[in-house]
Amino acid sequence: MSEEQQNQNQSTQSTTGDSWKEVGSQFEALGNSLAEVFKTAWNNVESNVEAQQVKSSLESAVRQVGQALDDVSKTPEAQNLKDNAKRTAESLRTAGEQTVEEARPQILSALQKANEELQKLIDRLQSK
Repeated sequence: MSEEQQNQNQSTQSTTGDSWKEVGSQFEALGNSLAEVFKTAWNNVESNVEAQQVKSSLESAVRQVGQALDDVSKTPEAQNLKDNAKRTAESLRTAGEQTVEEARPQILSALQKANEELQKLIDRLQSK
């Protein structure tokens, strides 16, 4: 591989890495917005009984998701999926680099829109 090709590959990897960092940042912002929605909703609960019901429901949902993830990750199908994913990752990486560049603006736009809408919801809940 020529030095020019190596430099181009490094540049593409850097750009791809930066793209996914931005997507990760948007997911983090989305998570922060969701947490703010829950905090605001929690503060607007009218009674202690309702607050306990909301808390209990959220705790149950978290436990169920955690248990489902644990259960699924232990199945033979999950192990096969992991093995297949490892084998196909390299071939997908090359095709994915171009796809990331094409899809990144749409992904970022969708995440930003979701964050904006959640912020509007937060603002409405806080103004009550």
